Order: sequence, then structure tokens, then C-alpha cells
Amino acid sequence: MKKILKTLLFLIFGILLIGTFVFLWNKSRTKEVKYETVMPEIKTIEKKTIITGTVEPRNEVAIKPQISGIVVELYKEAGELVRAGDVIAKVQVIPDIAQLNSAESRLNTARINLEHAQNNFDRTEKLHQSGVSSKEAFEQAETQLRTAKEEYSNAQESLQIIKEGISKSTAKYSNTLVKATISGMILDVPVKVGNSVIQANTFNDGTTIATIANMNDLIFVGKVDETEVDRIKVGNHVTLVIGAMQDKSFDALLEYIAPKGTMESGATLFQVKAAVHKIDDDNFIRSGYSANGEIVTEKAENVLAVPEFTLEFAADSAFVYVENPHKEDKEKYTKTPVKIGLSDGFYVEIKEGITTDTPLRGKVVDDKVTK
Repeated sequence: MKKILKTLLFLIFGILLIGTFVFLWNKSRTKEVKYETVMPEIKTIEKKTIITGTVEPRNEVAIKPQISGIVVELYKEAGELVRAGDVIAKVQVIPDIAQLNSAESRLNTARINLEHAQNNFDRTEKLHQSGVSSKEAFEQAETQLRTAKEEYSNAQESLQIIKEGISKSTAKYSNTLVKATISGMILDVPVKVGNSVIQANTFNDGTTIATIANMNDLIFVGKVDETEVDRIKVGNHVTLVIGAMQDKSFDALLEYIAPKGTMESGATLFQVKAAVHKIDDDNFIRSGYSANGEIVTEKAENVLAVPEFTLEFAADSAFVYVENPHKEDKEKYTKTPVKIGLSDGFYVEIKEGITTDTPLRGKVVDDKVTK
């Protein structure tokens, strides 16, 4: 029994010893790394500057009332097209009590003066017809009567304007009707029937009744970082990709670069504007759409290019590993210097060092243990 137990222990020890030896031997073996083969290509490389921003109408006008009051009618809504002069809303005047009392007092005074002037004229006219009164006195009484009538008429109109915001003689110039000042599309009507509105004055911008813009004249407004602003120029072509219409792109022309930057989140940004070319009726762009503008700052056409991952950099030099198909192990790849040009972040232009027939070492595809 003791002999059997001792034999088993020796056997287990031997198995562990052999296993350890095999593990260490496998771990010490050299691994062969396999790479994919990459061939240089003829490509057009473009270096772009990306600008984020929004598409907006060039001119957006806020329509405000000429009087303070309450909106009693709205004739238009957002999305409708209007022409200059079209009525958008009607405002009912809320008269000021002090002004109303003053106007009523002025009307009563004018009525008293008119009655007095009428009586005086009637007496003077009878005396003039009988030859007792002079012609001068008659003309003076007639003038006083005309003046009294004019004052009475003005007092009536003033009271009517204070009450209703309009009078018979000024009906065509009514400021109770809010009218469009330009032709275009109504973008927003922020008020509702029953809302109180105030006219623009020294201390207040006034209540906006509607916002109107010409949606056929759009601009792209964005901001570019100070590190990129010197690479773009007024007149550059801009390709717009709108977030809500990602399957389409639109052309624009850069027309403005701000001379002064603004600090935002620790970075200095410069505003830019680009005129969006005419849009067809099938592609309606809404105001406020977010968009990215692409500007090509450098371009190299039909040049030899390789993926950036095939390059290795040391100091100011660039290298590639040229594959030698007929050699093995370490001699399979030769480190070769190359002269590079423009890069777009994915492909790099190669000016000297290799040709289109030169196979290069690419990414790792497999690791195998050398036999």
C-alpha cells in the first residue's frame, strides 16, 4: 500500500514538472505577427475646415403696433405669405382716463364757443342786412364762426381717436390695423386674441405682433475657431449639410468674416456668414435649421496616397515598411523613408519614396507562434 501511494506521488510530481516545462517553453517561443498588405493609390486629397452654425433669413423684421391696446382680431398665422401692406391684426384702443376727460372737456368748450359764435353771427348778419352794421364787423363775425366750427370738429375727432384710435378723416391712416411692412413669410405670431400690446417708445421696444422674413434670401451663420480663421477667405465656396436634411447638400458663398472674435468656453471664435444659393421649391429650409459648413482650404488632385496608419514618424522624417514577399521574419519588411505632402486625416500624399506598385505593411491581422 505504501509503495502504491509513493508511486502515485512521484507520478503526480513528474506530470507537474513536465507541464511546467512545456508552459515555460511555449511562453519563450517567438511569436510571428502577420500584417495586411496595403497598396498605394491615386487619390484626390482635400483638407477641410468645418464650421457649425444655423441657417437664417438675411432680413427678419418684427412687426409692432403703433398704439397700445388689446388684440381683438388676428388675420394671419405663421407660415402664410404676405405682401407689404397686408393687415395682420387689429388692435382696440384702451383710452387713458385723463386724456379722455381732457378731450371731453375740450369738446364741451368748443361746443359753447360754437354756439356763442353762431348767435353772434346771426345778430351781425341781420344788422348788416339792415345797414346798421359795417361789412368789416360782419366778416369778423363770419370768421369767428368758421374758427369755432373748425375747433369743434377737431375736438370731436380728438375724442374719437382717444376712444377708438381712429376718426372719419384719418380712416385710411388708421393705426389700429397692424400691417406688414415687407413682403415675405410670417415666421411667428407670438400674440393671441385678447393679449395686451404696447407701442414702441423711448423706454420700451414694444410688443411684437408678428415676425416676417424673405425665405428666398437665406444665409448661413456660424463661428470658426481662431486656429482656422486664417485658412478661409471671403469668396470661398461652402458646402452646407443641414442636420434635418442629411441626404442633401447645398451650395453657399462665404461673404463675411468678423474682424473681432468673441471668447466662448475659453476659445476665441469669429462669426462668419455665407449666402445660400437659390433653393428649389422641393427643398424648403426652415429658419433656425442647424448646419455644418465645409470649406476646402487645400487640395491635391490625382496624387499618390497611402493610409495614415502605414506611416511611422521619427523626428522630422516619415517612414513606411515595404513588404518583401520572398523573405521571411525580420527581413520581410524594409523601413523606407518617404517624403509626404497634404493629409486629410485618413490619407497622406506621398511625394517621393514609393510607387503604386510598392506593397506596404498595414494593420495587424493575426499573431502566430513560430514553429
